[in-house]
Amino acid sequence: MKDSRMFWLTFCIVMATIFYLLSPIITPFLVAALLAYLGDPLADRLERLRLSRTLSVVIVFFMLTMATVVCVLVLIPTLDEQIRRLMTKIPDYIGWIKTTILPQTERFLHLDLEQFNFDSLQAALKDNLGSATTVFQDLLSGLKKPANMIVTAATYLFLIPVVTFYLLRDWDILIAKLNELVPRDYYDTVQELARRSDEVLGGFLRGQLFVMLALGVIYAIGLSIVGLDMAIILGIFSGFVSFVPYLGLIVGIALAGLMAVIQFQDFVHPFGVVVVFTVAQMIEGVLLTPMFVGDRTGLHPVAVIFSVLAGGQLFGFMGILLALPAAAVINVFLSYFKEHYLQSDIYLENEDDKEEGEDVIIEGQIVINESAIIKKR
Repeated sequence: MKDSRMFWLTFCIVMATIFYLLSPIITPFLVAALLAYLGDPLADRLERLRLSRTLSVVIVFFMLTMATVVCVLVLIPTLDEQIRRLMTKIPDYIGWIKTTILPQTERFLHLDLEQFNFDSLQAALKDNLGSATTVFQDLLSGLKKPANMIVTAATYLFLIPVVTFYLLRDWDILIAKLNELVPRDYYDTVQELARRSDEVLGGFLRGQLFVMLALGVIYAIGLSIVGLDMAIILGIFSGFVSFVPYLGLIVGIALAGLMAVIQFQDFVHPFGVVVVFTVAQMIEGVLLTPMFVGDRTGLHPVAVIFSVLAGGQLFGFMGILLALPAAAVINVFLSYFKEHYLQSDIYLENEDDKEEGEDVIIEGQIVINESAIIKKR
């Protein structure tokens, strides 16, 4: 038993060390594994229709590729047009803030805001702001190692589709080989944990992705009706960050409300923004989340926020994306260990002592009562 524990401890330390050392290059493989995991159920359904595994994977891969291409072709021109519009209007927005908001703020808070040189900022924006493409090019040219960034991006764009295809094609084979490596004494336990993790993780990821997409569309349509210049960008961003409870609502209302105040300079349009997010939140709470996600993770909102922050601190942006799936799996393990702990001798020992103590008290009461009866006679 001791040798077995030392083996597993050494194995975990070695795997964690390898993972840490390879973390700079492991991101595309993690993304590919996630995509293969999400696409495997659809490939299995196509196989049940008597299609070969390779043909099923080709169909799923083609669907994923077409969805990505459509999103790029539709969103990129729209986002570019909205960014262009914003860039041209930012100097006017700053001028309005300077002539309207700042004087009112000075009178209300009794502050001297002349130290803020808005004239220089406004002039710099008029001289330097251009199209979104020019801004992105300026940002890239200012990086210290643009060549490395280009090579890394090209590598990711090549590796992720290729690795996803091969993982998706051989997914069942890989799972079977991993099952062969599980020690027979722990096989049932590992299978139970894997089943629970797959049930929680698969349902949560697919459902949450759909909810995020639906919220992004609802936000974008609603903000477009309100008339915001950045409706599509703000809607997509708010939908994307909605995987953290109430974060999409808070961030979306704050950003879109501020944008509405600056753009329209009234309080009617910000109220429209609040209405849009309130209606979207009601649709999510009543329809989308119960139907597609439910309470699959069992995570408290505070645990969700902590998981996202911890993932970002440890692994950056990729850690933020993988924080909730990892937390959901960890919660499955904790729930399983809790079940066994509540049935273990460590937990039941105090209960047994308590029951023995109660028996002693009951016996003592019986003796006292019998003595009282004898004295009374």
